[in-house]
Amino acid sequence: MIGLELTPEHPTGHLAELGERAEAEGFDAVFASSHYNNRDPFVALDRIARRTDDVAVGPGVANPYETHPVTLAARVASLDEASGGRAVFGLGAGDRSTLSNLGYDRERPLARVLESMRVARRLFDGERVDHEGTFLARDAGLNFADAVGSVPVYVGAQGPHMTRMAATHADGVLYNGSHPRDLAWAADRVEEGLADRPDDRGAFDFAAYASVSIAEDDDAARVAARPPVAFIAAGAADPLLERHELDADVAAEIGEHVEAGRFEAAFEAVTPAMVDAFSIAGTPATVADRVAAVEPGDDAADAQDAEDGHRDSDEDRPGQEH
Repeated sequence: MIGLELTPEHPTGHLAELGERAEAEGFDAVFASSHYNNRDPFVALDRIARRTDDVAVGPGVANPYETHPVTLAARVASLDEASGGRAVFGLGAGDRSTLSNLGYDRERPLARVLESMRVARRLFDGERVDHEGTFLARDAGLNFADAVGSVPVYVGAQGPHMTRMAATHADGVLYNGSHPRDLAWAADRVEEGLADRPDDRGAFDFAAYASVSIAEDDDAARVAARPPVAFIAAGAADPLLERHELDADVAAEIGEHVEAGRFEAAFEAVTPAMVDAFSIAGTPATVADRVAAVEPGDDAADAQDAEDGHRDSDEDRPGQEH
């Protein structure tokens, strides 16, 4: 699956136009990112569904904290109905720094996502559900004339436990990574999860959910990459930062800026090394080479390490982040 994520920081009409263009260009799926401070992703996805015929549509990714999991399942079911069966349920634990703005602690994220996925599947099958775990549901059901049926669930993941869980229980993983080193690491976690996957779960899709920025001018592309990289760096665990030899104190500073709503300060604090680690940014030729290197493997990782070394040694290069 080759998909595209659109951010509802833009008017929904514009997103619908971009979704239509994405389908015409051969994309298989269009996701809309889900953050409380942007436009509602399901409104945007409905507009996209109206302008397209075949492309899959779904949140990328919705979290079961700010929206009750049963309500979230109802919204995905509504999108599936409106799109003629094209919905994909992108589900994840959400961004810790932005959820804290709303008073959510994001407790037990692995259990919350897994329970939400299981309850959603039962609701899609037309069952009434009683559930007591990380959330409560009593005699909950979807008031649809017909059962929704099978909606693919893709789990947004970055850490080892969520990645393994997705491989065991979900239809796919949207792995938040742009670097061959990270994707090779994630591939190992997927293999571990697949070892415990029930036979009746069917095929599994391992998708790199990479942050990509393209411009004819390399500097402009890297500057444009700063916002998504800031959010990735803010939520990065220490092992991920260590894998790329990134300064944990700088990442923590970025997280503090994001949590306080000082977004420009967060973007300015992003370093060139963070852009290289957490995005694919540059000219069309550069991005094409980086995308080709996203396939996990020693050769790709070695090539990327060489490119990183070139950037790190270029002391005259200005700070360009995307």
